[in-house]
Formats: sequence, structure tokens, C-alpha cells
Amino acid sequence: MADGKPAEEAPSSAVAEPKPHKEKELYPMSDWKYDAFLHTFSVLVDLFFREVHPRGAWRVPRTGPILFVAAPHANQFVDGLVLQRTLKNEANRRVGLLIAEKSVHGFIGWGSRQTGSVPVGRAQDKAKPASGLIYLPDPINDPTLIRGVGTNFEKEAEVGGMIFLPSVKGQSGSSVDISKILGPEEIRIKRPFKGKVPVQQLTGRDDIDEKGSFTNKELKGIKDGYEGTKFKLAPHIDQTEVYKAVFHRLRSGGCIGIFPEGGSHDRTELLPLKAGVAIMALGTLAEDPDCGLQIVPVGMNYFHAHKFRSRAVVEFGAPFQIPNELVEKYKNNERRDAIGQTLDMVHQALSAVTVSSPDYDTLMCIQGARRLYNTGKKLPLPMVVELNRRLAIGFSKYKDDPRIIDLMNNVKEYNKQLRYLNIRDHQVAYARMTLPVVIFTLLYRVAKLIVLSIGVIPGLFLFAPVFAASKIISHKKAKEALAGSSVKIQGRDVMATWKLLVAMAFAPVLYNLYSMILAIKVYQDHLWGYVPDWVPFWLMFVGGWIVFPAITFAALRFGEVGMDIFKSLRPLVLCISPTSSYSIHKLRERRAELSEKVVKVINDLGPDMYEDFEQTRLVADPFRADGVRESSGGASSRAGEPTPPDSPHLSRKNTTRSSQAIPRNESFSNIGAIGMFATRPPSRSRSRSSSSGGGFGSAGFPVSGFTALDTNEGFNEASSKIRAAMRQRGELRRRKSGLSSDGEEGD
Repeated sequence: MADGKPAEEAPSSAVAEPKPHKEKELYPMSDWKYDAFLHTFSVLVDLFFREVHPRGAWRVPRTGPILFVAAPHANQFVDGLVLQRTLKNEANRRVGLLIAEKSVHGFIGWGSRQTGSVPVGRAQDKAKPASGLIYLPDPINDPTLIRGVGTNFEKEAEVGGMIFLPSVKGQSGSSVDISKILGPEEIRIKRPFKGKVPVQQLTGRDDIDEKGSFTNKELKGIKDGYEGTKFKLAPHIDQTEVYKAVFHRLRSGGCIGIFPEGGSHDRTELLPLKAGVAIMALGTLAEDPDCGLQIVPVGMNYFHAHKFRSRAVVEFGAPFQIPNELVEKYKNNERRDAIGQTLDMVHQALSAVTVSSPDYDTLMCIQGARRLYNTGKKLPLPMVVELNRRLAIGFSKYKDDPRIIDLMNNVKEYNKQLRYLNIRDHQVAYARMTLPVVIFTLLYRVAKLIVLSIGVIPGLFLFAPVFAASKIISHKKAKEALAGSSVKIQGRDVMATWKLLVAMAFAPVLYNLYSMILAIKVYQDHLWGYVPDWVPFWLMFVGGWIVFPAITFAALRFGEVGMDIFKSLRPLVLCISPTSSYSIHKLRERRAELSEKVVKVINDLGPDMYEDFEQTRLVADPFRADGVRESSGGASSRAGEPTPPDSPHLSRKNTTRSSQAIPRNESFSNIGAIGMFATRPPSRSRSRSSSSGGGFGSAGFPVSGFTALDTNEGFNEASSKIRAAMRQRGELRRRKSGLSSDGEEGD
């Protein structure tokens, strides 16, 4: 025994009631391993992205269990690294992520174990093509009965497993659970397939509306001569261990991060959320109702997620809690209703921190309208995302309005003209420059480009094999991912991950090769006699590991600036060319007309969406009612940010005490742009459409978040205090110089 007493001397109570032992965690998280991993590999985020801007991190509670729900999942494993890094830096919270079980191998598996991630088996990862074809024999009267031709359900399928239909025209294939196996060629599913595409796949009929209902009720079966559709089958996945690990982590006050869409994708809208996120929240509260679990939505907003040196905004929404009524429903066998309502809450919360559009063309039009609307000073990156979101919500609400339809067509045509000239929207402004100014600017930028190339070419030459390998392999992996997925469009969501993985694998090999060649050359002839005889060859090997990465890093930084300059040369050349200058000047006039039209439509429809539209607008109205251009320091967003009609109106009572006094618009007014008040360094962005601006007095940054300057009394009070402080400071200065107020010298 542990205490040294014989067994017969132990009291009966001790035998009947053994000492409670701490429950062993299935996937433990070590703080020092977690921190060491992030500290080491966060450099990948800094190298790949030009800027990752956190927004709303003050909303994240510093203590207690939190379930982070992040979307859209547009960058595979990079999403997890960005989220973990941002939470550690901004809120000092460590989060264990749910990761697909098929990915828990190699470097990704090792990294997931260091950060306490929980592997999850997914049915779609184990789905395999099944033999035969399937169809609905009686789609109207018995839509849950599926019959096969040449199938063998008794051997290939299992109760609790899933059946997957093929994807069609970029739309993901539908899936449903199997409830009963009736024979080798008949099964029953838990619920009917919904929607036009899956019902059409299973019947071959054309009389189907968008909801999946039949217009011809007299025809009971499938289309004459239709044989059926191919399909896949997946086994039943037991998630008991996964939920047990999640419940334990949350009950102990930890954090769990999940991408509830179920997998990465490159779509412009959110995928349907999986029920797992609701089960995790409700199950935790069912076991421990007083644990204080909060759910924090996280928007992963990227600008060209797969491209090197792109930008991202990680936005945290307001935390919210699951109502007790839903927890009671979950505990009282009303799980379907409880899970459904919880998923609705999560989806609405995510809609408030993400930008969604039905397709890529619509997203491009929304971004084009945002650039045309923002005709004043440049907006910082978080405000760009917020403005995109509001415009997307407006398009969704008024997409059938003739004004919106006409505006979107005009913006599409404008974007088409930009692509034809191969220039960007902000470069159209070059047409305002006079010919001498254009020529001088062109020559000046060419000279800068030549100077920068001195620092770029050596590193570009040395690192070229890695660039080539990462591009080739990432495109290959994107094609493989696209072929094996039913939700991806181009497979771009895996490209950033593979670019980083290839660079991590090849760069050390390349640097080692260069260092070995340098050391061998020094050993043979002391680098053609340039290296003194007393320098050992091994020292040059070590020095090579310092010099070659430094050359590469210098090329990266100089090349980033040089690429921006290089892209700005074409519109300058077009302004000089007699044949092209006419087109770009015409395009500038077209842009001005279209900008007025965008502003008019927004001003007409904005008050219908937001009651306090004028007080809460992010960008000042560039035109007054009389058509006169307004200064850039006009009205902008106030302390209270309006709640979009399609986003959740979540109470802020669950936020931390320190954050309750902070306005919902966390731009904190333009006073945050002043160094002594800034909470983070100013953005280094050089994007013409989204780079940081917001100098004192610029549009988009009110001071009402910190002061009461939105009233005359508040303004007069602040002015008097400033004048008093200036007088007091002047008196102190005069006392130090030995001068009184009466004997003050003139200038």
C-alpha cells in the first residue's frame, strides 16, 4: 500500500470510497510545448502574409472555457496556425483545435500533438465509391426508400453510415445517414434528400422546383428509362472519444477551436455548418451547467488567401452563451430542436464577422463597389472588411432591386475594362496627372526599381529552386484536392499550406547545399584566394547558414517593394502612349460617373437597412446633396455600430467587465492612430485599396468612442480643458526661463 499499512488495517470507509483521481486527458496540452511551437513557426505567418490584422480581440474573455468557431475555412492548416498565433498574442489564450484524423501524420501530426489538437474522424474522408446505381422508386410517397441496381448494401453499407451523391457543376454532393438496411438492393435513410439537384440525380425527372418538390404529382416514380446515379458509402464514425476529450477540455476551463464547416474550401460563401459544434457546446453544458462556457465567432477574412505576401483580418465577434432552455431540451431528448437552434445562433454570429457572397463574380462586384464608394482617404484593413460585409448584406437584401441590378452590371463592365487595360482601380487616378509629371514619376520609379533590384536579384537567384518547387507542387496538390472533394471550386484552399510545407522542407536542404559548396571551395583554394589562409573551411560553412538566409530575407523585403513599383509602371506608360491615354482618360471619367452612382444608391438604400445610417456610416458621404464634394473628414462611424438586418443581435452582457464600456466599433476612433494611444504599431500595408490610413481627423475614425465630442457641450468642455492645460504648460515654461507673464518677450 502507499501508506505502508497492511490491507487488513485499512478502514472500511477507505475501501468503500477510494480517493478520487484526476481524470486523464486524452489529448493533453503542454503549455511550454505549445508556446515553443508557436514561437518557432509563427515566423511562417510573418513571411507568407504581408499583414495579419486582429480585430475585436478585446472581446475574447481572458478566463473561462471558450469554444471558438472560425469560418470560412479557406486556408487549410494555415488557418489553424493564424488563429492560434493571434489568440496567444492578443488575448494570451491557448486553444486546442479539432483536426481531421487523416491529417494526423508527418509534420502536421507532430505539430498537432504539440498544440493539444484533437483528431476527428470524418465520414467524407472515408467515403468510397460503391458498386451499382441508386434511385428513388417512390419519391413522392416514400422519399426515404432508396433502391439500387447492382448494389450490395448488406456488405458495403452499415447502419449509421452515410451515403454521398456526386457533385454537380461545382455544387457539393448531398449526403444523408443510413437508418436501416432492408436488403442488398434496398436501404432506408434517416431523412429525405432536399433540393433540386439531389432529387434530380435520384429520379432523372425535370419537373422539380428549387426546393426539390415535384410539379407533376401524377407521375409517382422516376423518369422512364432512367437507371440511377453513382454514389459513395462511408462507414459509421464513432466520435465518443472526440466528444469526451472536448468536454473535458472545456469543463477544465480550456479553449477549443473548430471550423464548423467541416473542411477547407475556396468558396465565397459559408458552407452548411456541421452539427458537431452544437453537440460540443450543448454536451459540455449538459454535464456542467455552471462551467460558464462561451462561444466566440471568428471571421478568417483573407485577401487572396493562397498568394504569397497577401493580407488577412482575423475578426472576433461578441461572445455569447447557449440559453438554458436549449440545454434542457438537449437533456430531455429534444436534441434535434436544440442542435438546430444552436446552429442557427452560430451561423448568425459567423455572418457578423465574415463576408459572404453567392459567387466569385458577385464578390468582385462588391469589392469594386466598395472602392468606388470610398473616394476619400484610404481605409485601414479592418474597415475594408467591414465595408465589404455591409455591402454584401445590402446586395443580399436588395439583389432584385432594379437599381442594384443596373449598378452591378455597370461595375462588372468597369471591372472588365480594368482587366482589358491590365491595371487596377487605384491606378486610374494617374490619368489626372499632367504629362511632365507622368514622365518624371515613371523615370523616378524605374530608377528606384533598378536600385532595389541590386538587393533582389541575388536572393531571387539563390531561392529560385524553392519558388519553382513550391509553385509546381502546390498546383499539383490543388488538383488532387479538387478531384477528391465535392465542395472545392479550384482547390486554392490547400495551396498556401503546401507552399509553406515545401519551403520548410526544401529551404534548409538548399541552404545546406550552398554552405557545403562554399566550404569546399574555401578548402580547395580559399575561394579563389579571396579568403585569408587562416580562416577554417568549417567556419565558412557556419557563415553560409547566416549569409544565405539573410540574402533571401533581404530579397523578400526589397522584392515586395519592387513588385509594388513594377505594377505601377504600366498605367504610367498608358498615360504617355497617345493611343492608350485616351482609353485611360475615358476610364477615369467613367469611374467618376460610376462613383456618383454607387454613392447615390447606397445613400438611397442605406437608411432602409440602418435607422441611424448617417450617424454610423463607415465612410463620409463624398458628395453633398447639392453635388459639391465634401472634405474627407466628414461624418463616419460612431461609437455604436448598427446591427445588420441579417446578422445576430447578440447581447454584450457576456463580455468581460473591462470590455463592456468599449464601443462595438473597435476602431477606437482616430485617436488610436496617435503613437502614445496606439495599442499596436501602425499598419505597414501599401495596398492602394486597403492600406492603413486614418490620420487624425480622417474619415472612418470618430472620436466619440473616447469622448463626448458629438455634442456642443462636450466640445466646449474639451476645448476649455485643452486651453487651460496649454496655459498651465506655458506658465511652467516661463517660470523655468525666468520670465513672468508680465515680462514676456515678443517674437
